[in-house]
Amino acid sequence: MEWALPEPFVMEIDVTDEAIDAYRHVNNSEYLRWVEQISWAHSEALGLTLERYRELDRAMVVHRHELDYLAPGYEGDRLQLATWIVACDGRFSLTRRFQLKRKHDAKTLLKARTRFACVALSSGRPMRLPDEYRRIYGDAVVDE
Repeated sequence: MEWALPEPFVMEIDVTDEAIDAYRHVNNSEYLRWVEQISWAHSEALGLTLERYRELDRAMVVHRHELDYLAPGYEGDRLQLATWIVACDGRFSLTRRFQLKRKHDAKTLLKARTRFACVALSSGRPMRLPDEYRRIYGDAVVDE
């Protein structure tokens, strides 16, 4: 599969009946759910698990989502969703990009971008990125 950026973290998705809406295509809320799932999967693959977030009393929470729906997905489609960390300011935020493609024709169905902010889990207040986040997420940044 050819991607917008190099070295993506990729998740396979099989579209099931539960993802289909009244228009007989994938409901827009499913795309957002998949974006969240791959964000967690990529963070875990980098070594930052939910348990580690809790130990450090820090979380990366969504500040802004941008989702561009380019084509519909249908029941039975096999999809691949890719993500990249494209920015980490080393202080409070990081940004991910996403691209969702259908496997049989390589058609891009979605392009998205999410900006995350660092907060303390205990208070919900904005906090600086822990050194571990700066190092791990910073090392994973891909140039756009």
